Amino acid sequence: MLAYFVRRLLLIIPTLIGATLIVFFITRITPGGPLEAAMKRGMAAGAERSVKDAGGSLSEEQKEQLAAYYGFDKPFLGAYLVWLGAAPRETQKRFVKFEEGQTEAKVTLKALLPRDQWTENNAYQISEATVRPDGTMQSANMDELDGWVTRSEPEKGRVAIFRPVISGILQGDLGISTRYNDPAWGMIKERLPVSLFYGLAMFILTYSVCIPLGILKAVKHRTVIDNVSSVLIFTGYAIPGFVLGSLLVVYLAARLGWFPSAGFVSENFSELSAPGKVWDVVHHAILPLICYMVGSFAMMTMLMKNNLMDNLATDYVRTAIAKGASSRQAVLGHALRNSLIPIATTLGGITSIFFTGGILVEKIFDINGFGLLSYQSIQDRDYPVVMAILTINVVLLMVGNILSDLLVAIADPRIRFK
Repeated sequence: MLAYFVRRLLLIIPTLIGATLIVFFITRITPGGPLEAAMKRGMAAGAERSVKDAGGSLSEEQKEQLAAYYGFDKPFLGAYLVWLGAAPRETQKRFVKFEEGQTEAKVTLKALLPRDQWTENNAYQISEATVRPDGTMQSANMDELDGWVTRSEPEKGRVAIFRPVISGILQGDLGISTRYNDPAWGMIKERLPVSLFYGLAMFILTYSVCIPLGILKAVKHRTVIDNVSSVLIFTGYAIPGFVLGSLLVVYLAARLGWFPSAGFVSENFSELSAPGKVWDVVHHAILPLICYMVGSFAMMTMLMKNNLMDNLATDYVRTAIAKGASSRQAVLGHALRNSLIPIATTLGGITSIFFTGGILVEKIFDINGFGLLSYQSIQDRDYPVVMAILTINVVLLMVGNILSDLLVAIADPRIRFK
């Protein structure tokens, strides 16, 4: 069994590469990206210029510098290796153009210093250097040129200057947002408390309500309790979460004023007492949680009910009753454990609580969570954030599947993985 789980862990690597390769390829062929957005911002004429002419005010060198900045200066596979951290990234890239007969050019290089060398007024090292068409570069202090690389491009009459840096997923760098110029991990981390709260709340409420309800429905099969509860949970299952959210906001929040209509907390949250803060979070969370959970209740409840009914009809349960076991003992002592095995396969989903979110529900309730972040990053063509969220989601999903297998093996000792 140990070998099985080791193989499953190792499979995370090719699965992650395959998933990220596909999405990375899509980001390359999708029209309208960060490069086009930067070109639009660089337009000189303003609104009267057409989108077709966007970037017309930029020189070819400026466009190539933008392409290098956003990682669009390399072919697909090379760019993917750079994003992965398996190939160097050409940072702070610039071009020095030489006119015919020109033998050298003066350049000013601006390099970001290590954080421990930052001063109050400066975080950069400014260097003056002389560049020749063959790519050689000289300075009064040659040590200042450490880390800078030149590449002669005689066919274009210029020299490229850049700093090669290996930084990608393998080094723990999720990239920089092309929309906000902030680290992708920082943007994700800001939403962790919101996502973790809703994820844990949904996980605990779903299992603590659906398992007892499923047991009750199995024991009270075809009674009034079973029929009424089935009508309620299937009605909820049939209503999309965002539709229910709109109704709850209009009637319970806007008209009746029973609940807040938007946000994770109130504007005066910092001024509240500790019990007041707890109530404020819970008060804001009631309506979104109803919308998040309305669909999962039916599936989990009926899964529990049907599995328990199947086990109650088996020979070993009838034998236990024939030997004098009470109905309570037959249900809780014999049939329940086997009925929980299929439920255990879903427990691995606890790894996804960090990235729980629904785009439309978060939009309706103005919750700054991962669903909204994913939607906005795709809408803004913010590919580093899209790839960062995808990478973490794939890893969590794979770890969750492995955890599900482990929980199934614990719940049923008869299972042997090979």
